[in-house]
Amino acid sequence: MGALSGLRILELAGIGPGPLAAMLLADHGAEVVRVDRPGAGPPPAHVAREFDVVGRGRRSIVLDLKHPAGVETFLTLVEKADGLLEGFRPGVMERLGLGPEICLARNPRLVFGRMTGFGQEGPLSQAAGHDLNYLSLTGALHAIGRPGERPVPPLNLVADYGGGTMFLVFGMVCALLERERSGRGQVVDAAMTDGVAILAASYYGMTAAGKWGEARGTNLLDGGCPFYDTYETKDGRHVAVAALENKFFAELIGRLGLDDGWVARQMDRSLWPELRRTLAAIFITKSRDEWVAALEGTDACVTGVLTFSEAPSHPHNATRELFFVNTGTPQPVPAPRFSRSVPETPRPAPPTGADTAAVLAEWGCRTAPAG
Repeated sequence: MGALSGLRILELAGIGPGPLAAMLLADHGAEVVRVDRPGAGPPPAHVAREFDVVGRGRRSIVLDLKHPAGVETFLTLVEKADGLLEGFRPGVMERLGLGPEICLARNPRLVFGRMTGFGQEGPLSQAAGHDLNYLSLTGALHAIGRPGERPVPPLNLVADYGGGTMFLVFGMVCALLERERSGRGQVVDAAMTDGVAILAASYYGMTAAGKWGEARGTNLLDGGCPFYDTYETKDGRHVAVAALENKFFAELIGRLGLDDGWVARQMDRSLWPELRRTLAAIFITKSRDEWVAALEGTDACVTGVLTFSEAPSHPHNATRELFFVNTGTPQPVPAPRFSRSVPETPRPAPPTGADTAAVLAEWGCRTAPAG
């Protein structure tokens, strides 16, 4: 039984951080019901259902929320739910007649989770945007990239999933815990810009202290230093080197057969260009896997840079059973792991609307759905 077993969550179908939040809650035992629109096309991930990893673990119903019968059906479900996840622009739920005031009036214990990019208010609250836009407003995007080059999009892992999903899930769990004391639900306002700002908290502090330069690729953790970067190998692949602490740097220097005089001069920035050239010249002499065999698992802090297709078969990942295969698709197991509350293996993403009749019957909803 997952740690969230017994909780019922309604998810308004969307894209990006909302569906991943629903997946995490479902992974750990919550009963998550996705509410899809009539005539909805492919799943939000824009891939066929068997490849929709993020859509796993919940059931799907179809309701027409632009029709009074659909709205009433949804509100009846709200009465039985512990939480709700929605990712529309501010005001959309209110215009549908499903805003927090109405939903909390029907169920005062409901935790109403709202996922937006810019937040519920402010000059940009109604503006369209995506991960890259939210990153750019916080300073995080400016900091990612090589010296003299333009900022690099870090996939959509930082704003969508780090600043969005993780803070929405954290907020939902916090509010559900608080409800046990107060008996009352509340609104969780999770904005991706807010979340990214929190993720970058240490960098704001280091910038203010003069310990972080705003020029890209010139700092300790942005590829600016030669012992925290990636290097090309003989076969055109790469290794990641992260020997930050002096004792780990000493291990790296020793295992590469370099002059141990480098160890005492690790933080001498004037020598970093020379050290980078030296490391690049060494790593290009062997293949990635040869370097992995020589260095991975040591305190030199060197690992091979794997592709998504390679990662599941890495010995460490295989030993921890980090991935499992569902409908032929390798995907990560639920995380984090618990000593007692071990969740079931997530079931595949459902066909759109496949569970409408069953969910409405189980949740005691007698109102016929529209759509």
